[in-house]
Order: sequence, then structure tokens, then C-alpha cells
Amino acid sequence: MQLFYAPDITLPRYELGEEESRHCVRVLRLAEGDELYLTDGRGNLYLARVVDPDQHHCAVEVIRTVPEFEKRNWELTVAVAPTKNIERFEWFLEKATEVGIDRIVPLLCARSERRVIKSERGEKVITSAMKQSLKAYHPVLEEMTAFRKLVERPFEGVKLIAHCDRNADNRKLLGDYVHPGDAVLILIGPEGDFSPEEVALARQNGFRELSLGTSRLRTETAALAAVISVAFINQ
Repeated sequence: MQLFYAPDITLPRYELGEEESRHCVRVLRLAEGDELYLTDGRGNLYLARVVDPDQHHCAVEVIRTVPEFEKRNWELTVAVAPTKNIERFEWFLEKATEVGIDRIVPLLCARSERRVIKSERGEKVITSAMKQSLKAYHPVLEEMTAFRKLVERPFEGVKLIAHCDRNADNRKLLGDYVHPGDAVLILIGPEGDFSPEEVALARQNGFRELSLGTSRLRTETAALAAVISVAFINQ
């Protein structure tokens, strides 16, 4: 199954962008009459047939639409402080997309080591992972958001903040909070963890304290562990 991303798709005929056209015709060597799949990233999966295999402007005709392809009955948002080494953050974007996530919020914290990210580069990582893992939903990557702004904005669902203070009495495991079908928002801090003031502010805004276990995890590992745990609960 070959999946192409077509966020601006038109029906029944659609022309792939130059990069996707080149991949279709030159790399995959698809010819007139060959079939492929497209997604708009909003849950629609389209079966299409090549009608004009031009390596710059490959045209296809959609012959079947599958709405809400493999739609999940749960929602997950992870707000995570980007790592100093941007490749580690991009690794998280890739793996979280493969496992299943709806929204990723780069989080600007008091102890953040990285305060700027290039959203365009992150979007490309997510798109590639979405196609590779054959998903019809494209996760949303938000702009860098300040911690206070994030915790004070409305969210209808389970709100959790993961931190490493083992002396905190209120920390519980993810399974103690999350049930199948829940909408979940999880905050993951930088390598230096959230400050006590940030944890207190989150509690004041309805967040509950989360432990991801006894191991000391890197930021991107902690974030992915949270994604996998939510997916496991919803199996």
C-alpha cells in the first residue's frame, strides 16, 4: 500500500505536488492505470488510479473514499519541552505519530534548553511518519507555547503533569487516571524537570500529578512512554 499526503485534495481528479509526483513516477515507477492511496490527513482515505504519470504533475482519479479510516475513539495531546538536540525532539514527533497522537504542543518552560523550533521541519517529520505508518489522520503541531498559557487554556478531559519529584505524595501512574475513550492532555517537562512553581500552577488549573515509573527518563523518552501507555490503555 502506497500512501500519499494530499491535504488540498479535489475530487474526482487530483494532481500530486512535484515532490510526490517524482516519488510516484520515478521512485515507485507507477504507470497509467496503477492504483495508490491518498489521505487528506483529516481521516479520509482515497483509493485512486494514475491517469497521467507525469513526474512533475502526476494526475490521479479517485475511485473510492473511505471516511474516518481507522478512527480512534480516544484523543491525546502531549505538550512537551523541545530538547536541546532537536533531533531527539523530532524522533519523538516521528514515533508519537506512528503510535497515535492528535496534537503536539512544544512547551516553553522555566528550565527549557530550547526556546525556538522550526515548525516546517517538524511538519515534514510528522507527514513522513504518517505516510509510513499508513495513517489517515495528520497530528497537529502547534507553535511554541508558554507554560502558563498552556495550562490556563480550556481542555475538556483528563489533564496530567508528569514530573520527577519522588517526594510528592500526589503522583500516581497513568493507569490510575486514564480510562479507555478519554481525552487526555499530558505535560512533559525539559531535562531539568518542571519547576516547583510550574507544578503548583498546573495543580491550580486542574492538572493531576503523574509518575511515569521509577526509571529516570530523557524528555523524549518520557513523552513517548506516555503516548504508548495511553495507546495500550485504549487497546
